[in-house]
Amino acid sequence: MSKKIDASLKDLIEALRKHADLVGASPVSLKKSQRASAKLQSMASAYAAAVYAKTGLDTPFNDVASPGLEKVTLDSLLAERDALASQCKKTTPETSSPAL
Repeated sequence: MSKKIDASLKDLIEALRKHADLVGASPVSLKKSQRASAKLQSMASAYAAAVYAKTGLDTPFNDVASPGLEKVTLDSLLAERDALASQCKKTTPETSSPAL
């Protein structure tokens, strides 16, 4: 196994255990569970990045529900934003600074 993948896996497992411990406790601390969730998401992203860097394979977490936009929608919005930005650059006259 790749050293980077192995290290990312260990960090991900640690983040999963900490998250499970926190949300399985009674009472559940909102701030601690939010921090643990953020750490878990970060470690999952790091693991996916390590896998991609080594193999070129997409993230193994594609099927995990996420509270974001679908990739197709996000790609469409990004393309539209870039097109609008390109139009604005073409129509906006460039300002030049006065010579001193």
